[in-house]
Amino acid sequence: MGKNKLMKFASMEQYPHVFQYPFSALQEKGFEMKGRWNELFFKNNNPIVLELGCGKGEYTVGLARLYPDKNFIGIDIKGARMFTGATQSLNEGLRNVAFLRTHIELISHFFAAGEVDEIWITFPDPQMTRVNKRMTSTRFMKLYANLLKPQGIIHLKSDSNFMFIYTMAMVKENNLPILFETDDLYHSGYIDDILKIQTFYEQQWLARGLNIKYIKFGFENKKEWIEPDIEIEQDSYRSYGRENFQTLDKKRAEMNKKQ
Repeated sequence: MGKNKLMKFASMEQYPHVFQYPFSALQEKGFEMKGRWNELFFKNNNPIVLELGCGKGEYTVGLARLYPDKNFIGIDIKGARMFTGATQSLNEGLRNVAFLRTHIELISHFFAAGEVDEIWITFPDPQMTRVNKRMTSTRFMKLYANLLKPQGIIHLKSDSNFMFIYTMAMVKENNLPILFETDDLYHSGYIDDILKIQTFYEQQWLARGLNIKYIKFGFENKKEWIEPDIEIEQDSYRSYGRENFQTLDKKRAEMNKKQ
């Protein structure tokens, strides 16, 4: 592990709003704030909103600035990325922000039933070949049922056409209420302060000319969840690595100059 990552991890150990819990600790004694985030950490009764796979924490921090009357928790396993948002929120003195370093699959260990009001899923890996890894799959819907309030809200923002089509199919198959959906957010006419927050990855996709997809749907717990059985064309650009993307970007830039 590089010295820079070690420095970030060491710094976050001292941050009062960052919680890094290894699975061994959860097994041994659990998480003492489960069901008591508002009481023990935020010291208020405001709604709790999660950003799953928060990366650098752009949405967690951006939303916290916009809504001081809500509490926001960014969750990711990549601590080196999380360091950016954690440091920014600490320096700004945002008291309605926390970060939790753990695997998404373990979140029911940290939140009690009905403790969470909303979930944001921002630019997840679409997991085109592994349905159980998709963060809007029925497997994850069952997981979210362990912590979301009745009539809670889930937001998905994605560059992936595959992920968008799959999620729409899952929502419709399970008769969940769609509150808003678009496959081209920035040309939909529906731009508000929330959706104008852009993650690091979103800026990359926009620079490559990709449309941003967004769906907001109401959550209802089900006795049985139905996994959609549809064929979806895979995102071809996902097969390119970083070097391939850089080569493509250079070619596009050269073509634009010639035009």
